[in-house]
Amino acid sequence: MYQWIIFIVVSLIITAVSWKSLRQPGSHGFYRFFAWETILALFVMNMNVWFYKPFAWNQIISWILLVMSFIPLVFGVQSLRTRGKPAEQREGEPSLLAFEKTTALVTSGIYHYIRHPLYSSLFLLTWGIFFKSLSLPAIILAVVATLFLVATARADEAECTRFFGPQYQEYMKTTRMFVPYIF
Repeated sequence: MYQWIIFIVVSLIITAVSWKSLRQPGSHGFYRFFAWETILALFVMNMNVWFYKPFAWNQIISWILLVMSFIPLVFGVQSLRTRGKPAEQREGEPSLLAFEKTTALVTSGIYHYIRHPLYSSLFLLTWGIFFKSLSLPAIILAVVATLFLVATARADEAECTRFFGPQYQEYMKTTRMFVPYIF
């Protein structure tokens, strides 16, 4: 019962944060909402086994991925805030979160290697949660979350191309989406 309460309360928070994006189907925030919801469902489903057999091979992989998920998150947000010159209002894109309202294309720091460190962080989080308890429902949720994150990144790239133009298209040729030098 408490799992449903957690799911509902956190879903309400995610909905509040994503409200403007949900009114813009096809925006990166629209797809991100569904990725967040799927990750939340995976978390709630696996929360009872979070510390079960802490030295099992799957738990070790889980903790490595969960800890690693903070690296691209911290460096990505820091780069956007310090180098992206966020503006309070970016015309035509009211659904952007505050730190996403960049007016300068960030291509240094972690963005020199990958275009979407924040979504990479969510990938690591998703698969870290999945490894807590290997099951068919968990793999389905992890794959669905992954597909929503890819859709989020592609929508974000379309938005960045509209805002930054050819400069962003050139940047895309020099970096990978989520994993440096690989993907």
